[in-house]
Amino acid sequence: MAEMNIRPLADRVLVEAKPAETKTASGIYIPDTAQEKPQEGIVVAVGNGKTDEPMTVKVGDTVLYGKYGGTEIKHEGKDYLMMRESDIFAILG
Repeated sequence: MAEMNIRPLADRVLVEAKPAETKTASGIYIPDTAQEKPQEGIVVAVGNGKTDEPMTVKVGDTVLYGKYGGTEIKHEGKDYLMMRESDIFAILG
């Protein structure tokens, strides 16, 4: 993983969303307008946490988050989501 020059503050997490599904299991292609927004991604940067709440996610974790969670950020041609750790539902894997 490349060195990230964005450093989230407090309990915030920077997530790179996995790409949306472009094809169904049966092989039918899904048009861009009908694709579901991904709810899974990889953590690329984490803040230091709050003094009474240490961070439980770490860089490289695959996480599951809410469909409308986080704020979209575009940095160096890539799309990311900045969200609070509490917006993350689970660590996968």
